[in-house]
Amino acid sequence: MADSSTDTRQRNVQSKNTDVSKEAKKSRPDKPVHHSNESLLSTESGYNNYRGLLNLCIVLLALSNGRVALENFLKYGILVDPLQWFRILIHDQFHWSFVALFLCTNIFILFSLLLEYAVSKNKISEVTTYWLHLVNLFSILFFPAVIVYFCDTHPVGGSLALGGFSTMFLKLVSYMIVNRWCREAREKKVSDVDSKVNGHVEPSHIVYPGNLNIKDIYYFIFVPTLCYELNFPRSPRIRKRFLIKRFLEMLFISQLMFGLIQQWMVPTIRNSTIPFKEMNYSRLLERLLKLAVPNHLIWLIGFYWFFHSCLNFMAELARFADREFYRDWWNSETVNYFWQNWNIPVHRWCLRHLYMPLTQMGYNRSSATVIVFLISAFFHEYLVSIPLKMFRLWAFIGMAAQVPFARFVRRFLAGKFSNMAVWLSLIIGQPLAILMYYHDYYIIHYENSNEISH
Repeated sequence: MADSSTDTRQRNVQSKNTDVSKEAKKSRPDKPVHHSNESLLSTESGYNNYRGLLNLCIVLLALSNGRVALENFLKYGILVDPLQWFRILIHDQFHWSFVALFLCTNIFILFSLLLEYAVSKNKISEVTTYWLHLVNLFSILFFPAVIVYFCDTHPVGGSLALGGFSTMFLKLVSYMIVNRWCREAREKKVSDVDSKVNGHVEPSHIVYPGNLNIKDIYYFIFVPTLCYELNFPRSPRIRKRFLIKRFLEMLFISQLMFGLIQQWMVPTIRNSTIPFKEMNYSRLLERLLKLAVPNHLIWLIGFYWFFHSCLNFMAELARFADREFYRDWWNSETVNYFWQNWNIPVHRWCLRHLYMPLTQMGYNRSSATVIVFLISAFFHEYLVSIPLKMFRLWAFIGMAAQVPFARFVRRFLAGKFSNMAVWLSLIIGQPLAILMYYHDYYIIHYENSNEISH
């Protein structure tokens, strides 16, 4: 209190002195107009309201992209075909094979539940349960990969299918580990502590093994999280207006992305074939930079579509109250900060079931981080190479390269420059990988044909 009163008195004295100096200047015959000031663009000025400059950047970005869009329209005409994606979805081989494939996920889900129920009743041992879980989890990754790779499947559908099975894999890993934690806690007779709040038992609180039922596991499969809990936070009701808004966003934004891909990205990618074949590096750089802007714009729109619209829609339907699907990754000054904040469900899973167990096993933080990145790199490659039916490791290399790049940014850059470096890696890295995969895919499938099929 004494410090605050002292500060107040000092500010009052300074204010009075300033008023006196102003009055003194007014009375001087030369009528002075100068006083000590820093330029607004200097960091010493303390000025931070650059909204007008931000608006200018937005206007310039809109004008430049508008020119590119007009040039694209004049050169290629209207390429947008909303029914193209629908035709892919209703294609016989796509439709029936993938419906059957996704129905097979129930086998793995129910088998995992059966294992947990059996071990909770002491019908099988922990060791047997562990190995059977490993077989089940390995099958989740191996089974759809074989189907997608050896059957005549569309790359888009194959990637979606493998993405769904990968999500199932991560969820069931968490389901297995958390239930094992609950059994260990039950053996130590501490599980009943969690069921008491302020001295009484919550009526809706689930205690192990009361969670081992079909309703519980399918609720976990549906909700937008990869980390299992016996008692998820629940919202009191479903907000219909919020739900409709998210649903309309899903429909509109998905069509916007598809249209941008057809009109903007596909011609640029197809026109990169000749520079690749001739290894014309200046033309390749031009193609890369031309592809970078629409690719990144679609990526940003896709981020909003998936992490905000889709996941919030699913969470609202399930009354799942934890809506922290992302944080302020756009302010990332390190690569690690970006990967920790742009996809919270995956980050939480990696932290809970990979990073922390590795550190508890004796690995240092750097080694644990490298292992997490390598496993993430495997899944990136898994989702790309198998649907394309070729193995080039560009996605794996791109993800693994984040480790040395993160160290470089952390060591040599700071503040706004490190943030720019993170943005640059996002803007350039993805289109570079796309061009590499497209080149290899074209060489394998379409080099001898006169026309590329979409």
